[in-house]
Amino acid sequence: MLPSQDASKIYHDNYMRNSRAIGVLWAIFTICLAIINVVVFFQPYWIGDSISTPHAGYFGLFHYCVGNGNSNRELTCQGSFSEFSSIPSGAFKAASLFVLMSMVLIVTCIGCFALFFFCNTATVYKTCAWMQLLCAVSLVLGCIIFPNGWDAEIIRDMCGEDTGRYTLGNCSVRWAYILAIVGILDALILSFLAFVLGNRQGDFLQEEQRVENKAPSRLLSSDGRTSSRLLSSDRWN
Repeated sequence: MLPSQDASKIYHDNYMRNSRAIGVLWAIFTICLAIINVVVFFQPYWIGDSISTPHAGYFGLFHYCVGNGNSNRELTCQGSFSEFSSIPSGAFKAASLFVLMSMVLIVTCIGCFALFFFCNTATVYKTCAWMQLLCAVSLVLGCIIFPNGWDAEIIRDMCGEDTGRYTLGNCSVRWAYILAIVGILDALILSFLAFVLGNRQGDFLQEEQRVENKAPSRLLSSDGRTSSRLLSSDRWN
């Protein structure tokens, strides 16, 4: 059997190797989540027309394009986040703010990767985990609030009279909305993984400290036994 010190060293090396590999995957998927967030925020393909709609068009959080009903299906595009008043619905404004907040949080989380070189690893993981959890919550709020604005007049003109809050009428959900839901699941999974990594790193550091604290006490006790033996031998001599 291996000595306890050698076995502890092998366990430490294996743990650190596996932890780094999982941490690298976590960082890669965090970057992917940031890309998803940016795409979801800027792309105007949250909802759009279908075969049954009288007009062609599509809507995003703040930018939208609507046709005039002609056969050439030319689209007139409007809306800009810099011109907040141009957004056609108050619900769209609120949803765009929440999605923007999620994008800022995940980009800030990527910026925190630099702290791994200066701070405690467990603390950085837990900080990023909270940011990713808040990112998921912001995306959830954005996705829930967005359909509340489907009763806007310009959307009813394109999607039909049956359109209302949380009722899309003849229109359909587009890929950017679905991608936002994927982003929510991604953020929740990454947040959970970061909490696990942070807690394991913290437990491992505490265990290392216990081992280091025990080592000097053992050394002192062995020195004490040696000195007592020397004193007893001197007395006999």
